[in-house]
Amino acid sequence: MPEFNIALLARAVAEAIPDRDYFVQGDVRLTYAEMQDRARRLGRYLVDQGFAVTAERSELANHELGQESVGLYLHNGPEYLIANLGCFEARVAPFNVNYRYVAEELAYLLHDSSARGIVYHSAFAGTLAEVLEGTTGPRTLIQVPDESDNPLLPGAVWWDDALAASDPDPGTEPSPDDVFLLYTGGTTGMPKGVMWRQADVFVAALGGTDRRTGEEWADADSIVQVAIKGAKSRVMTLPPFMHGAGLWPSMTALLSGQTVVTPEVVERLDADSILDAAEREGATTLVIVGDAFARPLCDAIEAGNRDLGSIRAFINSGAALHADTKVRILDLLPGSLIVDTLGSSETGSQAQEVTATADEARTGSFDATATGAVIDSTRTRFAEPGEDDLGWMVQRGRLPLGYLGDADKTAATFPVVEGERMAVAGDRAQVAADGSVVLHGRDSVTINSGGEKIFAEEVEQALKSHPGVADAVVCGRPSERWGNEVCAVVSLHDGNDPDDAALLEEAARHIARYKLPKVIVRCGQVYRSPNGKADYRWAAEQVANA
Repeated sequence: MPEFNIALLARAVAEAIPDRDYFVQGDVRLTYAEMQDRARRLGRYLVDQGFAVTAERSELANHELGQESVGLYLHNGPEYLIANLGCFEARVAPFNVNYRYVAEELAYLLHDSSARGIVYHSAFAGTLAEVLEGTTGPRTLIQVPDESDNPLLPGAVWWDDALAASDPDPGTEPSPDDVFLLYTGGTTGMPKGVMWRQADVFVAALGGTDRRTGEEWADADSIVQVAIKGAKSRVMTLPPFMHGAGLWPSMTALLSGQTVVTPEVVERLDADSILDAAEREGATTLVIVGDAFARPLCDAIEAGNRDLGSIRAFINSGAALHADTKVRILDLLPGSLIVDTLGSSETGSQAQEVTATADEARTGSFDATATGAVIDSTRTRFAEPGEDDLGWMVQRGRLPLGYLGDADKTAATFPVVEGERMAVAGDRAQVAADGSVVLHGRDSVTINSGGEKIFAEEVEQALKSHPGVADAVVCGRPSERWGNEVCAVVSLHDGNDPDDAALLEEAARHIARYKLPKVIVRCGQVYRSPNGKADYRWAAEQVANA
């Protein structure tokens, strides 16, 4: 099969549909041609700054990069997507920077990635300046103005000036081997840079297969023809672009001829801003991350009077969507579909579940893709349908190269099972008797209590079944009696104050009693990362002395 580079595919799509909107955010509208022009100008700027490939893929081990890197330290906006594509044009590896990082975390990330450059919003200039002081870190600094009005950092150049001074031809020939670098969230440990060949991530996560057949596209013209037909698709990407849950759908839209719509408020989840944009722009698909996104949207739909008839689908990834929440969505927007997707930075798409009616609503059960599978607990064989062994969800086929700079972690996450290299991202799963995949949760947030394995996600879902609970995060803490004991941090809906007994009674309807939390801590709002995922380190801090 042919191998594709994302920058070259984006060029071909933009040539076919130059006047179609690619990105819309309030009054900002960029066509495919305008996006392409800006990306290629940025690529040229980087080339003129001396960015170059240091070693081709064939000369490198799987954990080695061979390309210089640029951090994208930005809120959602056109600059993020343009910078990402512009780096691809220059054969530079862009990577995501979590804009909530404090200086110490940012310093770790820039060091781990060996970043030579960074594109950042002015709002983050203070933190970046603190990290750069007295270091030999990134020295190509491109600053994007915003409402903060922070002045230009020493040695930096304004975004518009960098583009205006550059020719829209980087003079490069990007390769399918060029790296797509995506840092993991680091909610239970320090983030790791997952390295994909662009040819592989395109197939695994960015629409590189024919949905009708499941086969990889045979040629670029077939991809362009799909993009030409994508005019009616308007995708609202709600997670931050700094996470795969936000970036991957936006890149898929780029290569599929779709329009990406974002709300004007991007610093936080603002349900009214989201729905205003969805109504105004006729959004057809909303990309969300679990209950943390879906529940506030449902509240706003119920409180408002909007015409949201254009919305045909919700795409959920990265966190569980409770069955009750699915029923609520379908009641509010009849005729819409909910597509739960299972995957990770290390795997791409592994499984999905489509819910069209309230009767179909369930949580944690999926149909595996052609490349998704389950292996047994010993990682030596494929799991059998209906067996009790608690195995691991894996991905086959197109996989990442590995983790940047970490040969040992690469070998552990991408083992060879029955003669085939696979990705094991850490999700524990079983194959039900009917062949569906039953997901239990991440092994990294498993609580070993009294000799039993308890998955944080299933306890969270059980607690959120209580109508008074707005959100919940579950973690473990050391216990003399149990080794570790289950603890929960919950936030409540206004006007609700259920006691512990009521919360435990409801949770016991859904999970075994030994899984119930021994401690419940209440807070005004459960802290989550911007992409809606639980922050288990924060939760552990809340329960440490409770």
